[in-house]
Formats: sequence, C-alpha cells, structure tokens
Amino acid sequence: MSKKITKLLSFLLLFSMAVSTQITAQNKLDKKTLIRIDGEKVSVKDFMDVFTKNNTQPELIDKKSIDEYLDLYINFRLKVLEAKTLRMDTISSFVNELDGYRKQLAKPYFTDETVSEALLQEAYQHKLQDIRASHILLMLDKNAMPEDTLKVWNRMMAIRERAIAGEDFSALAVEFSEDPSAQDREAIPGQRNFRPGNKGDLGYFSVFDMVYPFEKAAYTTEVGGISMPVRSDFGYHLIKVDERSQASGTIEAAHVYVSLTPDATEEAIAEKEEKIQFIYQKILDGMRFEEAVEEYSEDRGSAQREGRLSKFTVNRIVPEFVSVVKKMQAGEVSAPVRTMYGFHIIKLIGMERPGTLEEETPKLKERLAKDMRAQKSEQAVIEQIKKENKFHSFDENLQTFITQLDTSLINAEFDPTPFENNKKSLFSLAKQNYTVADFAQFIAEKQIVQEDISPTAYANKLFNDFLEQSCIEYEDARLEQKHPDFAALMNEYRDGILLFDLMDKQVWTKAVKDTLGLQEFHKTHSENYLWGERAVASIYTITKPDRKEQIIEMLRTISDDDELRIAMEKDSLKNLRIQQGKFERGTNKYVDAVNWELGLSDEIKAEADKQSIYVRIHELLPPQAKLLEEARGIITSDYQNELERQWVAQLREKYPVKVNRKVLDELQSRYQ
Repeated sequence: MSKKITKLLSFLLLFSMAVSTQITAQNKLDKKTLIRIDGEKVSVKDFMDVFTKNNTQPELIDKKSIDEYLDLYINFRLKVLEAKTLRMDTISSFVNELDGYRKQLAKPYFTDETVSEALLQEAYQHKLQDIRASHILLMLDKNAMPEDTLKVWNRMMAIRERAIAGEDFSALAVEFSEDPSAQDREAIPGQRNFRPGNKGDLGYFSVFDMVYPFEKAAYTTEVGGISMPVRSDFGYHLIKVDERSQASGTIEAAHVYVSLTPDATEEAIAEKEEKIQFIYQKILDGMRFEEAVEEYSEDRGSAQREGRLSKFTVNRIVPEFVSVVKKMQAGEVSAPVRTMYGFHIIKLIGMERPGTLEEETPKLKERLAKDMRAQKSEQAVIEQIKKENKFHSFDENLQTFITQLDTSLINAEFDPTPFENNKKSLFSLAKQNYTVADFAQFIAEKQIVQEDISPTAYANKLFNDFLEQSCIEYEDARLEQKHPDFAALMNEYRDGILLFDLMDKQVWTKAVKDTLGLQEFHKTHSENYLWGERAVASIYTITKPDRKEQIIEMLRTISDDDELRIAMEKDSLKNLRIQQGKFERGTNKYVDAVNWELGLSDEIKAEADKQSIYVRIHELLPPQAKLLEEARGIITSDYQNELERQWVAQLREKYPVKVNRKVLDELQSRYQ
C-alpha cells in the first residue's frame, strides 16, 4: 500500500464525511434544514448521519459535542466546496485516482460470498490430503465446437470402459494418452538423452497443483476408482486415483545419492545398487549419515549442506522419493530407494504440515483469487445479474450473425463497418438491448489471431466474453443506485481525496516550502518554544574496572574533554566512553541523578552491569528560546495549523454559512 493511500485512509478515518448507511427514523426534525453553505442545504439527518458515524460513543452525545462537531463539519464542507469550485474534481489525476479506488471498492459486489466461502472450505480440505493419481489425456481445444467435443468424449468413454473392465491403466495410458510424458522419449544423439515415460503416473499433488477441474475430480474419486471424463482447457482426462494420504505440507530432507542414467545397462544398474547397499550397511554399522554424505554422495551440491535438499512439496519431487518420506519419522534414515535419477538413502529432517483453517485462510484466499476457480464466484454473480434483470437472449439473431463471419475473424481482420447499423437484439437486461452492432464493435476491439480454431468457435467464445462483460458493466453502472452503502463510501473517498489534495496544496506542502513564512512565524511565537533549564554536561562511563582508579584520577584533574582524550590515548587507556551534550531535566537519567552543580559528580553505578558512571556539569543554562532548527517539527506543525485557521476564515467570508439556530436547539434538546 502506498504512503499516500495510507495517509488518505488515516485522513478519512478522522474526517470521513460520507452519508452513513444506517437506517434511522425519518421524522420531521430529520428532514429540516440545519445548515445552508453557499445556498446548499444540509438536513439534520445529513449532519447526524455523519456525526453518529464518527462518534464511537453515542451515549456521550450532548449539546457541547454537537456544537463542536458542527464547527468541524462546516469547515470540512467549505474545503470540499472550494476544491469543487477550483474544479479539482475534473483534473485527470483525480479522476484516475478515484476510478482506481472505485474498482477496488466495487470488487466485493462482484463476488458471491456463499460460493467463495464454499471454495475456501473445499481448498482447505484438499490441502489436508495428498493425492497420487494417473491420467489419460485426449487433447481438445477449449473452444471446440459441440460436434468435435462429442467425438472426443465418445473416444474417452470407450477407453474408460476398457479400464473398468480390468485392462491395465498404465498400458492404456501408453497406448492412448496424448500427454507427451506418458510415453518414453527416445534419445537423439547430440540433442537429448533417453527419458522413460511415466505411463500416466502424475505422482503426488495437493490443492492448486493441478487445474481446478482435474483437482476436483481427483479429490472426489475413490482410491482405486476411475473418474468419468473430466474436461479442462487441455481436453478430456480420465483419472485413476492410486493413493490418498495425510498432507505432508513442506518437507525438509537430506539424501546420499548415487546417480544412474535412465538408459543404464543391467550391469551398470547392478554396480550402482551394490554401491548404495555398501553405503547403507556403513550407516547401519554406525557411520553418521552426514559422514556418509561427505564421503560417498554423488550430489555434490547437497553434499556441501550435509545432504540437505531445498525444502519441497510433494509435487516437486519424484513420487518414489515422496512415497518413502511419507512413511518416515523425523530423524529416521531410509533403506536405499530407486528413482529414475538413481539411488537415494533418505534422512527425513521434518515436515511442516498444514495449519488450522484460520491459519491457512489468508494464503488460501490469495491463491483462490488468482486461480481459475474464482470464476465460479464471478459466474454466480453474473447469473444473479441475469436473473435480477430478466435476461432474455435472441439466439436466432446471434446465429444469423455468426454465419456471416469468415476467416477474417481468426486472422484478426474482422471489419465491423457492415454491421454498425444492425440494431437486431442479441440479448437484453431489463430495458437495455445489446445489438449485433454492439457485438461487432466488441469483436473489432478484442480480436487476435487464432490458430486451430474455426471462425464459428472463436465467435462463440467472443460472444460469451461480450455477454459477461456486458452484465458486469450493467451492474457496475448501477452500484451507487442499488447499494446506498457503496454510494456513501464513494462520496467519502471522493470528498476525502479532494480534501487531501487541497489541504496538501494550501497547508501541508505550503508550510514546508514557505521558508520565510515559517521563519516569521517562529520569530513571532518564539515564546512558545522554550528550553527548560539545561546543563552542559559530560557523561563518563568506565567500561572495565582494571584501571578504574587511574581513570578517576584523570577525571578529577582534567576537566576539558579534549585534553582528557589526549591523556587517555597517551596512557593507552581505552576503557572510558564520553557522551557530551546539553541536557534538559528529564531527558537523561544519569544527569538527572546528580545535583546540578558545576564539577564532577560522585560515582553512579550502572543498573545492568559493573560499569561506573560519572557526570561533570560544565555549565548551567537558563530557560531560552529554541532555534528554528531545534524545534522545526513542532514549529512547522503549528504553522500549518495557523495557515489552516487563516484559510478557513477566508472560506467563511467567501461562502456564506447560515445555521438554523431554532433547528439546532431542537436537535440538541433531543439528547438532553
């Protein structure tokens, strides 16, 4: 958060003048005009809504508090009126800043709290468990037409039937999956090494590690079960859940590593296995794990850290490694484990498992906001907007328009000109129609070059985007009318920013930059900035007792600190600290502890150690005026207050203010 936002929010806390959203009784007094400021009427209710909002102790409301707040309120309204007179609310920087605040303040109105809370609870439950699963992927463009989607669905259902009938899932993955990691990757001399396929095994994962549809399907499929086809942006997935276990969270482990290439021969594998077993036996016979790492591990990077790997989560390391770690206790050392990279002897250092819902909520909310599942909440809001505003679609008009589109659309060359007068409705919200011309203009603004998609499919995608954007914009334009609390908050921010900018210009920055004015103010009011009685003193701290007597003798015979330092240096004495200064009573406990008489004090024992402390009073200074540099902060603050007082006086002359005393008396009598 920027310093200006922080200061503005603090400023609004002190001077928030928005109309409160509290529902109060509408009686005759509330409707009466209490104040007229340059002809603008302020009712009793307008004033009291603000007053009660800023009064945290309503039981203390009385005549005096109302009088005092009325004066503050009038000053505030005068300043805002001046800002508007100066047209500060039309400056682009102000408009942009307010628009930025509005976008932030409007966000909660486009989130379905019920859906968001359900997603939070679901994400937390997923975070408590790790899943190991395999999948088969049939790729399909996310904007594919229904007939193409159906073909892929039917293919996947046929594969599922074979898996349900008992065929080996991994073999089916190798045969059918279009995920490149499922099959072996053959070596290309000079370019890449051989890499074995995972046969559909994705290893372990937890919340947010997979795209949401895949994650949700995996967590709702029983162990050993096979899901129905699951659609994601990549295509259709068939998921087989192999294991479900308590979440490991963040894992810290170390290993002794013996490398093995994926295409190693049987002879090489046997040789490496013999080596890892030899190391393991050494550990069993009493060799410390860390010694084994130093002497034998082929992972030289981790060997320099006693075999420690960077902390990891289950989706960041091969599943064979994780599977072993999950069964271990902190401090335990495993038997040799083989992975695609070689052999490991693992030592578990510890696991940081997920915390309580309350502890995990902030991070989960942050991740949810960036995750595709946040669209579920937004979609629920859009459906509610449609329902509230009697959404009606004209599908025939849409299809007629789409049939007129050609490849210019997917080449980002669509021209909306032929459709700019086409007023046929595509859909309506309340009494507002959205036409072919509107959609054509939207396409022209949003189109980008597309590959592997038909003009029809791309047009349907753009229409969905157009529909959603139109619903959001429709609702956004009516937020103030629909939600009085939002309107109040926007008024508060609008007036607050105006007042902040004008106060900065007229008071705060002006006081800092007006050097001559500040000097004159200080000169005129110098009697308000006085030093109390002060002592010019030196505080001597003897840090070690070794040569204490010699140092004390020097303190008694040499009163000038510069001479004292020379003498100390000459005798190689380094056990004395000297603090010089002008000390007002109450500013230093050691100076306060001695009689304010010229000369060296008796010894003062330090409270926390064996140091000895002496104070020498060189001079006593009577009360005197502070220099500007000695009190610039408080003087500048007082000068700002004076500038504001003068400015408010000018505003009261410029803009007539009339308080209806009869109405004010009635109001005050309400709280007697």
